[in-house]
Amino acid sequence: MSAAIELEGLRIDFGGAPVVDGVSLQVERGKCVAIVGESGAGKTLTARALLGLTPEGARVRLDRLVVDGTDARGLSERRWRALRGRRVALVSQDALVSLDPLQRVGAAIAEPLRLHDLVTGRDALRERVRGLLRRVWMPDVERRERQYPHELSGGLRQRALIASALAADPAVLVADEPTTALDATVQARILTLLRDIADAGTAVVFISHDFAAVRRIADRVVVMRDGVVVESGPVAEVLEAPQHDYTRQLIAATIHEPRAPQGEAADPVLVVTGATRRYGDLVAVSDASFTVPEGRTLGVVGESGSGKTTLARLIVGVETPDEGAVRWTGGRRRVQLVHQNPLGAFDPRWTIGRSLREALAAGGVPRAQRAARVHDLLREVDLDPELASRRPLALSGGQRQRAAIARALAAEPEVLVLDEPVSALDPSVREKVLRLLLRLQRDRDLTMVFVSHDLDVVGAVADEVIVMQDGVIVEKGATDAVFAAPQHPFTRELLEANGSPRR
Repeated sequence: MSAAIELEGLRIDFGGAPVVDGVSLQVERGKCVAIVGESGAGKTLTARALLGLTPEGARVRLDRLVVDGTDARGLSERRWRALRGRRVALVSQDALVSLDPLQRVGAAIAEPLRLHDLVTGRDALRERVRGLLRRVWMPDVERRERQYPHELSGGLRQRALIASALAADPAVLVADEPTTALDATVQARILTLLRDIADAGTAVVFISHDFAAVRRIADRVVVMRDGVVVESGPVAEVLEAPQHDYTRQLIAATIHEPRAPQGEAADPVLVVTGATRRYGDLVAVSDASFTVPEGRTLGVVGESGSGKTTLARLIVGVETPDEGAVRWTGGRRRVQLVHQNPLGAFDPRWTIGRSLREALAAGGVPRAQRAARVHDLLREVDLDPELASRRPLALSGGQRQRAAIARALAAEPEVLVLDEPVSALDPSVREKVLRLLLRLQRDRDLTMVFVSHDLDVVGAVADEVIVMQDGVIVEKGATDAVFAAPQHPFTRELLEANGSPRR
C-alpha cells in the first residue's frame, strides 16, 4: 500500500535553537503511526508541520514532504489551505477550544464540505453531516447536530471534532493528544474509532505521551525526545523489547502493579454513612458508605459525572450531605485539598513564595519563621527553593503540581484529598509526583483520598478503592483484589478500557 505521508529530514528551530532535528516519517494508507514523547519532545511541532501549521517565528527546513501525492515542500499558505481538510486534517486535544462556541455542531461539521465545494444543496448537506455523526457513534444525531459545543460532554465534543475532520474524506488524519483529558471508557471508544478510521484506508498520525493508548491503536511507533527520534519500529517490538533507556522509562511509567494493603489494618480516621448530595433534581452522590483507615490511601474512581469530585468536596467539608453523615473519628481533622489544575488554584499575580507564606500564615506560623518554612516545604516536594520567586506561569506543569502539594502541606494536614492531581502530566513527571506522594505519606503519616479516572494511577498509590457510577458506589475493596477479580460489570468495563487487569 502506498504512503500517504512521506516526510524526510524535518528541522525546526526558533532563533537558531533547534527544537526538531532531522525527523523522518512515513505513513501508509490504512495504517496508524504513533509519535510518542513528553512535553517539549517536538512531537506536536512535527505533526503540525504535516499540515503547514508551524508557529510564527519558526524556521522550517525539510528534505521532502509529500502529502497524498502532493509535493508540499515550500507550499504557499494559499495552497496549504486547499490541502488542509481535503487531503490532511487535524483533530486536536481540546475540542471545546477547537470547535467554534458560537457555531452549532452540525454547522461546524458542514463547514469543510462548503469550503471545498464537496456537497451542494441543504438537504444533501444535512444528510452528509448526519452520516458523519453516525460514523463517529454520536448518539441522538438529530438533537446533537443542533447543539452548541458547550452542551456536549468531553467525549461527544471529541467525536464531533473527528466528524468535522473526516468531512472532506482526507487521506491523512493527524490526531494530536485526542484522548488525554477523557475518561477511560470514553478514551477507549475514541481509540477504537480512530483504529476503525485507519482500517477503512485513512493514514492516521497519532500523537500521545501514553503508551497504553499507543498499544491499542498504532501499527508503528516513533519515540521522540528533545526534538530527536530516539527509537522507532513496529509497536509490538518497541513495547516488548525497547532498545533505548528513555523508551523503557516511558513504558515503565504507564504500567503499575495494583497495590496490596500496606501493613496491619488501622483504625478508621473517616467514616461516611449513607451520604447523599443533591443539586435540584440531580442526585450527585447517593447513599455513599465507606471508611478510610488512618495512614492509608483510598482511591475513588469513576467517569466524569460519576460523583467522585462531589464526594471529595463532602470529605473536605466545602459541601455538606443532604442525608447521611461524614464523620471524623477523634474530632475534626486537618484536611487539605489538592486540585487537578494548580494553575487555576494559584493566584497568577503572586509568586509561589507569597502563596506559600499566605498558607503558613493561615496555619498560624509566626511571620519570622515563614521564609525558612517556605524553603523547607519546597525542598520537601523536591523543588529548588529559588523557585519561590517565580509566578505560577513560569513553572512547568509538574513543578506547579508539586508547589500545590507544598501549599497543602503548609497547614500540617492529617488528611490530603487529591482530585485528579496527575491527569495532565507526562508519564515520567507523573511517576515522580506519585513517588513523592507515597514518600510524604510515609514521612508524615498522612491519610489520603485519591480521586482519579485513571485506574493505573490509582493502582499505584491506593490501598483500597471505591468505584462510582452515576453517584452510586458500585464496588469497593482492597485495590489488588478489586483489580484482580472485579465483581461489578462497570468495574470490569473500566479495567478493560484501561488495559487492566495485569494479574
